[in-house]
Amino acid sequence: MIRSGKNTYSFVIITLTLLSLVAVTACEPATNSNSNTSPAASPSPSASPSASPSLTSAVITLPVLDALFSDEGFKSKLKSSVQLTDEQLAQLQKAAADEVARLREANTEDGTAEQAELATQSRANADAAIRKIVGEEKSGALQTFVHNYWISGGEGTTGESTNGMLPGPNAVPKDTRVVVNIPAYRMDVFREGTLVKSYKVGIGYPDFPLPTGLRKAQTIIINPTWTPPDEPWVAKMKGVEVGEKVEAGSKLNPLGPVKIPIGLPSLIHGGKSPAKLGTFASHGCVGLTSPQVLDFSKLLAQVGGAELPDKQLQSYLKDKTKTETVKLGQPVPVELRYETIVLEDGKLHIYRDVYGNQTNTEANLRAVLAANGIQFESLTPAEQTQILDALVAMGGTASSTATPAKVDPSPAAKDAKNANKKVATAGKKPIGKNQKEVVIELASLKGKGYPTAVNLDTGSGKPAALVAAVR
Repeated sequence: MIRSGKNTYSFVIITLTLLSLVAVTACEPATNSNSNTSPAASPSPSASPSASPSLTSAVITLPVLDALFSDEGFKSKLKSSVQLTDEQLAQLQKAAADEVARLREANTEDGTAEQAELATQSRANADAAIRKIVGEEKSGALQTFVHNYWISGGEGTTGESTNGMLPGPNAVPKDTRVVVNIPAYRMDVFREGTLVKSYKVGIGYPDFPLPTGLRKAQTIIINPTWTPPDEPWVAKMKGVEVGEKVEAGSKLNPLGPVKIPIGLPSLIHGGKSPAKLGTFASHGCVGLTSPQVLDFSKLLAQVGGAELPDKQLQSYLKDKTKTETVKLGQPVPVELRYETIVLEDGKLHIYRDVYGNQTNTEANLRAVLAANGIQFESLTPAEQTQILDALVAMGGTASSTATPAKVDPSPAAKDAKNANKKVATAGKKPIGKNQKEVVIELASLKGKGYPTAVNLDTGSGKPAALVAAVR
């Protein structure tokens, strides 16, 4: 579901540094770890997609808490687990609701490059607010509880051993699963290790980020109804009332013709306009256009061992007043990643760090290269310069840890250095302030990396060009 607005992400994150364990009221209640994410710290090369967040850290936003507080089960479990008083629980709820209201008033959901920077300060502010309410010791326990609750999708606590995220940067599935790379705005469907289709998607706003982690799809719900949550942004909508069901097929229903729950409170759903793909579009859900979600539903049914032929789907859609549920023969894992550095067939894609998770680091870069059998030092000086510049431009850092060569102060050495920099930037446009990715070709890595998109559905309604996946 979309929250409209402009400027300043301000997506307040408490820190114990994990990734985007965040969620979303708007997508209606019903994601953590394979990412080159490491809020505030460079992940180790052995972690998942450029490093997985550790289970002992968590990222919580006040809007996420606000979303989870709508679940009475969460409230009671949080209170007993962290041993909160009624007053502390009430104060937390108020702080979370006030933050959502403030964000709504400030119109904070546009996608400018500065917003990730503002998020850094928001994290500190949120952390201070939580600590003030519950104290140092309980603050840590609260974050751990919410982390576990969130990565399990509200289905109970989980540990790192059961998280199920594929290990290693840019890990390629060998099984059947759906992989969503958040900063790439891309969703891939793998069947028994083969990438069969890719979709361009919309992601959660920074204050309601799409979480990371392993979820699962078990049902496809056709003609879903929607019950508006008790949130400030709902109060500003015309024609809907909090708690009053909006029928399937209604123009006021933001879910489109299909929703697929993937754990509290996230969904994969339709109803998005093509313009919302490749940008922020929801309260922590994966957003598709209606034609896309219908196509995805049929494919998901196939790989999940269910029957949903096109004729049957169309018959369901004809009667929009009747909600139909198709149960998959077996659950399909849905892996939500946050990888800002991805190698695809010798092309290094550096995506903007849209949630300000500090993932565009040299440590993550080295992990991606090492996973493909190459060291940063083996790249040409021109390639090194171009990559490090791109990391910084996409919201990261690049202070090289390579062993420096002996400095030659001679004019010839200076000329050579300047020549290398010119080679790195020759014929290339400057990186734009709001540019979403930089692509750098590395001849030495041709044929290596994660598969390129296959039969990419951009949501434009035009026939998708078939792009052969690299095997």
